[in-house]
Amino acid sequence: MSDSTSRGGAQTLARGVTALKLVASASNGMSVVELAEHVGVHRTIASRLLSTLADEGLVAKGTDGRYRGAAGLLTLTSAAYATIRAASGPILQRLADELGATVSLMVPEGNQVHALMVATPRDARYKIVFAEGNTHPIDRAAAGYALLSLREPTPDDLPKVIETRKNGVARSFAEVEPNAHGVAVPLVFKGGVQAAVNIITYNPDVAESAAGPMLRAAQDLVAAV
Repeated sequence: MSDSTSRGGAQTLARGVTALKLVASASNGMSVVELAEHVGVHRTIASRLLSTLADEGLVAKGTDGRYRGAAGLLTLTSAAYATIRAASGPILQRLADELGATVSLMVPEGNQVHALMVATPRDARYKIVFAEGNTHPIDRAAAGYALLSLREPTPDDLPKVIETRKNGVARSFAEVEPNAHGVAVPLVFKGGVQAAVNIITYNPDVAESAAGPMLRAAQDLVAAV
């Protein structure tokens, strides 16, 4: 391999790493034009970088044309997520048992919401089945509204996102699971990892009274990681 080829490969790698860092840290995602300006390259090169990262599952293009971090980042940040999972398990289980509802820790995946962890109440006779790894659109249901509330405000924000920013709690009904209530609380772990504590329940009384325990659980999660 010639020196020029080696230098070219190193430059492409450096640009790719820079692009990934920029997209992953952009709270409202990043467009091709914005990335080109930040990296100092033509938009064609920026588009090629983003396409390559998307092919590897590291970023995802949303319906708004902007790129955001995707599930492939979980592999690159496995140590961080392993720490979060280890610390979160007992707290999520305690919350599930207290509320008698299925609890999940949700993280953003481009324009999707990804269930990183799930805990079900140990003594409940009926449980809503919600598996780790499940996804749904980020503009739907309580967990999505909670995660969107962590992004920079835009004129197109959904009313429920605006309400969540104001109150710190997101609510929904029958938007993912028929006849089920959703309640979610946004949080940001050390290092900037965004997440939401989410519950799903058929019991409206549980949904109505869940905010306090969920807010306390979110504080415990941030303190524990």
